Amino acid sequence: MLWPDAIRRNVKTGADREVLAVYPYRSACPKSVWRDLIGAARTEITFAGYTNYFLWLELPNLVGALRRKGQRGCRVRFLIGDPDSEVTRHREEVENVPLTVSTRIRITLGELAKLADVPGIEARFGDDHIAMSVFTFDDQMLVTPHLADLVGHDSPMLHVQRLQDDGLYDRFAHHVTHLWSKARPIADPAG
Repeated sequence: MLWPDAIRRNVKTGADREVLAVYPYRSACPKSVWRDLIGAARTEITFAGYTNYFLWLELPNLVGALRRKGQRGCRVRFLIGDPDSEVTRHREEVENVPLTVSTRIRITLGELAKLADVPGIEARFGDDHIAMSVFTFDDQMLVTPHLADLVGHDSPMLHVQRLQDDGLYDRFAHHVTHLWSKARPIADPAG
């Protein structure tokens, strides 16, 4: 009866089958993972990070890639924090870094303004996702639960795929859907 224990330790059999990879820091996730997920997505991409600032730095020509996705019918959504909200001001005090949260959000707004003419690309303001970022690419996602006073790149990240009803993927997807439904459309992406 030793072999079933060995199998259970080495083969995923339950809900954890949906976990593809775990990174101790978001910044430890290879850029190739992000590029591959964006490239493979056909129907929906959602960036529900509070600033999404790092995307523009780490993924060359992201504007071009998202433009092509939108033009091919892929729905691309950005859920970001309001740069003028009290939640953002409080987070700036917690982080206490020179590149403020509101500045990082405004950089994202500037990049989104370059995509304003592309159908299927939407952006909304919401402050309820300050503690967790969820990035969805069809049936896979990257999830970053933000730790205490750390910035996003210092927090852990999970790479999850959808394999079952009401599993990890569905739970996080429900979270993003709920936040999106409560968020406010951004009239002018340039801020």
